[in-house]
Amino acid sequence: MSTILNSNMYYDEKKVKLMNPAVLSFVGDAVFTLLVRERLADVNRPSGQLHSLSVGFVCAGGQVKAFELIKDMLSEEETEIFKRGRNFHTGRTPKNASGKDYHTATGIETLFGYLYLSSKTDRLNELFLPIWQNFSDSIKEDL
Repeated sequence: MSTILNSNMYYDEKKVKLMNPAVLSFVGDAVFTLLVRERLADVNRPSGQLHSLSVGFVCAGGQVKAFELIKDMLSEEETEIFKRGRNFHTGRTPKNASGKDYHTATGIETLFGYLYLSSKTDRLNELFLPIWQNFSDSIKEDL
């Protein structure tokens, strides 16, 4: 299976740890989406179908399920990063998710943004693997 592009960003880990959770979540949302789309490319369907399949992953509900799959794999540091994102209040009201789910999704996006910007892409892919394995079974059923 493919892996996300190797991050050779300009940021050192200390700088990334000090970043606002909203910034980490912003990047993490894109990273999570890229991980999903990268793997869906192997499905080889029209882009409309691929988009429909990705929506179930890249939404608050999908990210809550993703967190449940990896929460026991997280280090103490990763759990702290997740909690920083989860507890950060954006002032936005989620449209299609409960507040709790929205905050959990923000936490996982924050973690993925942190790992990516810290150039910890091996760990990022290690955490994404069980998420993909779990959800890919449901994709096969939809095809």
